[in-house]
Amino acid sequence: MMNPFATTLDLQREAWENTAEAVTKAGAAPDANETISEVEVGQTPHEVVYEENKLQLYHYEAQTEEQHDVPILIVYALINRPYILDLQPDRSVVRTLLENGFDVYLIDWDEPSQLDRSLQLHDYVDRYVDNCVDVVRERSGQDSINLLGYCMGGTMSVMYSTLHPEKVRNLGLMAAGLCFAGDGGLLELWGDEEFFDPDAVTDTFGNVPADFLDVGFALMDPVENYLTKYVRFYDNVEDEDFVENFARMEEWLGDGIDVAGETFEEFIEDIYQENKLYNNELHLDGKHVDLEEIDMPVLNIVAEYDHLIPPEASKPFNEVVPSDDTEIMEFRTGHIGMSVSSRSHAELWPDVCEWFEERSRVDADATDAAADAADGNDAESSEQSGDAEDAASTGENGTDLQELDGVGPAYAEDLSDAGYDTVEELADADVVAVAEATDLPVGRLEDWIEQATDHRDEA
Repeated sequence: MMNPFATTLDLQREAWENTAEAVTKAGAAPDANETISEVEVGQTPHEVVYEENKLQLYHYEAQTEEQHDVPILIVYALINRPYILDLQPDRSVVRTLLENGFDVYLIDWDEPSQLDRSLQLHDYVDRYVDNCVDVVRERSGQDSINLLGYCMGGTMSVMYSTLHPEKVRNLGLMAAGLCFAGDGGLLELWGDEEFFDPDAVTDTFGNVPADFLDVGFALMDPVENYLTKYVRFYDNVEDEDFVENFARMEEWLGDGIDVAGETFEEFIEDIYQENKLYNNELHLDGKHVDLEEIDMPVLNIVAEYDHLIPPEASKPFNEVVPSDDTEIMEFRTGHIGMSVSSRSHAELWPDVCEWFEERSRVDADATDAAADAADGNDAESSEQSGDAEDAASTGENGTDLQELDGVGPAYAEDLSDAGYDTVEELADADVVAVAEATDLPVGRLEDWIEQATDHRDEA
């Protein structure tokens, strides 16, 4: 027979132990709060080498003496900040690539203003990404470069690679939403008109607020996002490393950015609802996003436990492209764990680096031949190129449009096609006439014309 007195003592002892543990953890709470407030992210040294509208293109400092010839440009999603790929030194995709000898660039989209609401997918893919690719090509001296697209950035990288296949040497995709035929996971429900109307969202807000998106993502796993992770934090509040990792993740999760309204509508309707990319029916600004152009090597990295973009939303893509060099790397992690888990960096990323390395070697003879040809033309072209450079910047033909903040090669071409070849010509232009001729947003054109006017007046 159980002794009731002994049972009471056991319960009392357990209560005392739990109370003592709570007091100890409460004492650790101030230190944990200080850690959370002071935690640093995105620490790998880098410089901004190109800017356009809100976009900044980062170039990261090399960490090896010898580097592979072909650089990697990381195209991140339009949602959240890209430092999830450089969260902390020992769990950084950027740093891992650098340590394996790659020259690394990354696009930081930043947050669109209300004037950017009219930005469409073709603006991001066929202008912003294309301008960044051209910058990387020019800086590296390579005709084609490696693309590595994450999540929505992977989807856009596929679009870009169909439009400009000659500029993409190898295409890497991380948790990219590509196939939505019924197995696309919870996000696919957003694309079902019965559940979600993107027009109603953009009609209400203009750009889609980060908070709106955050709540939607969190509700895909409410127990984990609203309860379990905080219980786990309480259980580990005395573990400084755990607290630091938790703080970095929380900072990133809470650091969302809005999404341009029209781009959001396009993505939901064309990619999720109608599955146009996978069905090879997608057009951007009248240009066919033709999957038949994907003939470069393709690496499709998928996370087995990804509830946002499950493997079924990515893997079938490899079967519908003509490339004869495609590979799928499926790893036992989640959507975010692919970037930040210690196991991913120990087991997955060495294989990813090896895949890119094997396909990023430039033939030495071809390189020498190109260098010899360039040397042979130097004497003949140096005087001409110098004169052309002078004329393009401040010479008799006027100032190059790319001297204006936000005007890259693609925008300069659009303006030139409309009859505005120099800053001086743009300064005298009527914004409405330019907008009608180029189909560019009025707000952006007003900024450029104002810059052009200031330049002319200062000359």
